Amino acid sequence: MAKVVAVVSGGMDSATLLYHMLDAGHQCWAISVDYGQRHVKELDYARQLCEGVNVPHQIADLSAINPIFGNNSLSGREMEVPEGHYAEESMKQTVVPNRNMILLSVAIAWAASNKCAAVAYGAHSGDHAIYPDCRPEFADAMDVAARLCDWNPIELWRPFVHMDKGEIAKRGVQLGVPYEKTWTCYKGLEKHCGKCGACVERKEAFSAHNLIDPTNYSDST
Repeated sequence: MAKVVAVVSGGMDSATLLYHMLDAGHQCWAISVDYGQRHVKELDYARQLCEGVNVPHQIADLSAINPIFGNNSLSGREMEVPEGHYAEESMKQTVVPNRNMILLSVAIAWAASNKCAAVAYGAHSGDHAIYPDCRPEFADAMDVAARLCDWNPIELWRPFVHMDKGEIAKRGVQLGVPYEKTWTCYKGLEKHCGKCGACVERKEAFSAHNLIDPTNYSDST
């Protein structure tokens, strides 16, 4: 049993991560980050998830740094969110420069202030192609830095880094994760659009293992 800060965005992966950490018997704190993302409503889903399992939840407001991320479809509003599969070149428009290093740095700081042993985040193998800061090499480097940044070494845990989203969904169903209370869609509208890369991947995750998808998509597919 360890004291762990879990990075919880409000999406499927981080929700599963939180339940996975609790199932292992760890004492958890959860942190979410407002970086001015288009789908900022995910933070409310993160809050509700944490309330449901009685985990302390902190939202770090970094929205003031939004302009430094430049022109992309997640932190900006001028570029439309591309639709289609993550394998398509257009999905690189959803890359927020160095996002995970910033989010993890904030989580590590909170972990240090709470004398936690580790920070956990839900990067997985499906993210590697277009998101360099989800790759094992990046996580390994951040783990080294986290162990050196405070008097008490902090480890960076990434239990899903060699799993795909379908395997994560399967694990989440085993744990009883309320996926209907998670948010994935990058467009941040009333319902999941069902067409952006995040929604397409969400659909595929459930179908890969013949799992029931509780998501209400606006495209009704």
